[in-house]
Amino acid sequence: MSGAATQSARAASPFSRGAMLAIVLVGFTAFIAMLYFIGIGDTGGRERSGSAHATANGINGYSGLVQLLEGEGYVVERSRGRDGLETTDLLILTPPSFTDPEEFATILENREYLGPTLVILPKWNARTPDTDTIAEEDADRMQSDWVALTGTNAANWTENLPAPYGFDTQIEQIEEKTASTWEGLGLSGTLPTRTVQYAGDKSTHEAVFKDGAGRIIALNIIGEDGTEYYENSHWTMFVTEPDLVNNYGLADPRRAAAALALVREAGYGDMNSVTFDLTLNGQGGSVNLLTLAFQPPFLAATLCLILAMLIVGWRAFLRFGPAAAGSADIAFGKRRLVSNGAGLIVRARRLGLLAAPYINLTQRRLGRALGIARPDAEMIDNAMAIRLPEEEPFSSLATRLTNAQKPMDILHAAQALNELTKKLTPKAASNQIGKTST
Repeated sequence: MSGAATQSARAASPFSRGAMLAIVLVGFTAFIAMLYFIGIGDTGGRERSGSAHATANGINGYSGLVQLLEGEGYVVERSRGRDGLETTDLLILTPPSFTDPEEFATILENREYLGPTLVILPKWNARTPDTDTIAEEDADRMQSDWVALTGTNAANWTENLPAPYGFDTQIEQIEEKTASTWEGLGLSGTLPTRTVQYAGDKSTHEAVFKDGAGRIIALNIIGEDGTEYYENSHWTMFVTEPDLVNNYGLADPRRAAAALALVREAGYGDMNSVTFDLTLNGQGGSVNLLTLAFQPPFLAATLCLILAMLIVGWRAFLRFGPAAAGSADIAFGKRRLVSNGAGLIVRARRLGLLAAPYINLTQRRLGRALGIARPDAEMIDNAMAIRLPEEEPFSSLATRLTNAQKPMDILHAAQALNELTKKLTPKAASNQIGKTST
């Protein structure tokens, strides 16, 4: 390919160096942002499930309790991994309505000698509100993570928990307003609704809060007097009425005080660290791959990968633009056609097949040079005896090429015929005259 064509190929690039640098910077920034959000565990799309958990801002969520505890000086952790269940601090569990009692009992039993546990039972069914059914003045105030309460559902799975944890749970609509009150731990007040979820009384349980009708809405699991659980394990507290501690309930200062009192009671009053579990509500996350990549034994591979990316990027930036176009691998024209054909014959090792065609071609050329219309070997030998008496006859050279077996012998015999042809052609004769006159 010519130099002009090469320059044309270089000039055909649609991107300038500055444009490519801008593209690389934008892509690099997006990549760093992705790593950041992976690192903090924020991949989106998990908070609008309508379930009640520590990061839910809906009316049935517990983000208000988290903020209340942080405001009171507690160190609060929101655990998205199963390792959070092994904390020695106070663990607050907010299981959903359809919890597997066997799996939940395993969690409680594993914590008997780890640390105290506070369980807030579910009561409300909630969903993301339909904006078409909301008044215009309310739609302006509505936030994306608000929910609409669609009814109640008792946590009946608690009766399938093993001893000493199991108890009956019921929900009742209270008719008398006085019955929707509560009291316990030296505090009292009213519930936000007359729909109350309460637990049945058992000898292995200790009531912490009761409603106006004397039904238990918060209790401690203490076990049988004299048992190993009673003497040495950490007691578990159940809050059967979530409106005491959820965002709905914390709208009232007295219920907010009750929520603090429950946390202090569950944590024995001397714990200032609280862990909220999010895995039971489907808000857990897998192992953080970004953090894992910078921990042994993966750290070495990560550093090598970063170094390789830097080298490749720098090399790509220096080698900007399309590569200079070289010559075609297969050239056009008769010379290339002959060369390719000869190469094929050499690779096939069939040089012996060239002898007869080459002898016939040489015979025709010599016939034209000697002026013989229908040349044969005898006629050419006779004419050569007159023109070039000192040269080896054509028939002898042809016989040598026909009998040659080795590639070098074939080549030498063919070269001898070619030299004979050159001596008899007009061009060779004129060159010979020029040399003589010189």
